Amino acid sequence: MGTDKALIEIGDRPLARRVADEIGRVCGQVSLVGDPALYGNLGRPVIPDRFPGQGPLAGIEAALGATTVEWNLVVACDMPSLDVSILEALFEAGGDCAVPSYSDGRVEPLCAVFHRRCHAAILESLESGVRKVTEALGRLESKELRLEYVRVDKADSFANLNTPEDLERFRHG
Repeated sequence: MGTDKALIEIGDRPLARRVADEIGRVCGQVSLVGDPALYGNLGRPVIPDRFPGQGPLAGIEAALGATTVEWNLVVACDMPSLDVSILEALFEAGGDCAVPSYSDGRVEPLCAVFHRRCHAAILESLESGVRKVTEALGRLESKELRLEYVRVDKADSFANLNTPEDLERFRHG
């Protein structure tokens, strides 16, 4: 994208704020993970990333390592079309982690509900060199943590804004 996606203005708000506001409709408390110097002005608490530059799995680890609540919705900051009903279904799914999945077996690993007991397994994955969220999710089951899949049919709910073209399509329909 060439710029920090979290700070891209969509309408009257930066993208990360927009996503956080939508998540706030389902969750009481919403925090951001990243550099407090960059994101501290977005109106939400910012959790520093303990493994900077290590990707989304490191963000999940930071969130789970800092949480004071049992259940945590972790979402990438570049999903502006989240469907609240899907987020609610993730919380209702049970298990130790609930992940959206499609009929073809694909999953949406950057929008999931984690019980905080998943933290140790996520941390262990990171420390052993795992960087892919899907690989770390697979390791949860080997730690006797139950992974639940929530069937979804609407891929557009999880559309990421990864390119300038994605951003333009979102802005102009």
